[in-house]
Amino acid sequence: MKKLTLATVLLLTTTLVAFAQQSKIIAHRGAWKHTHAPQNSIASLQEAIKQKVWGSEFDVHLTKDDILVVNHDNDFYGLDIATSTYEELLTKKHPNGESIPTAEEYLKEGLKQKNTKLIYELKTNRLGVERTLQAVQQSYDLVKRLKAKDMVEFIAFSYEACLKFRELDKKAKIHYLSSDKAPQEIYNAQLSGIDYHLSVFKKNNDWIKQAKALKLKTNVWTVNSTEDMQFFIDRKIDYITTDEPESLYKLLNP
Repeated sequence: MKKLTLATVLLLTTTLVAFAQQSKIIAHRGAWKHTHAPQNSIASLQEAIKQKVWGSEFDVHLTKDDILVVNHDNDFYGLDIATSTYEELLTKKHPNGESIPTAEEYLKEGLKQKNTKLIYELKTNRLGVERTLQAVQQSYDLVKRLKAKDMVEFIAFSYEACLKFRELDKKAKIHYLSSDKAPQEIYNAQLSGIDYHLSVFKKNNDWIKQAKALKLKTNVWTVNSTEDMQFFIDRKIDYITTDEPESLYKLLNP
């Protein structure tokens, strides 16, 4: 085998560093907008995996009878999730014929591959903190039972939920979604990163740099215009969550 020249080694090193610093794509609720798959459906997850995005985000609620299900809104086609049983929710269907997925079904589908991370957003239960924290425990137990800890990262608007996840696991990846905590506070709480709306980062334009200095991960949501995508690419944010993963891919790979 020929020896690599110093110039070749430097070129390879520079390329690898640039790739590592490039913003990664997270498909918001799966890849649904251009594929016409329902948001948060198994089909939208499959489409995101086909696109080889870095991660696919999904939202999880706790039903009245303690079943974790995947859906964004508090209701599933008119049925309030927090006060409905899983069997009641099964009376409704997505337009493609899918039933509401359980978190276990969704994770098992995602675990059929090893490239696209599963970004598990635990929704704040509208019945109170106690139910939210119960959902944290069940979520963590589920991920642990499925041996999915290396593939799953947790995100939540509830600060109490984030702290509970950290209490349960000192190494789990946990990112805070609300905008009321500066990077230093997140670092002090031993969370993994900040995951804020694009308007928050634009208002606090030094928070990305602060977070990076503290070795916190940074993610921005929900970025759908090419102008905003480029804004955050230029600032070397770690992850960009978008309803337009196809457009972001083209921008990152001209």
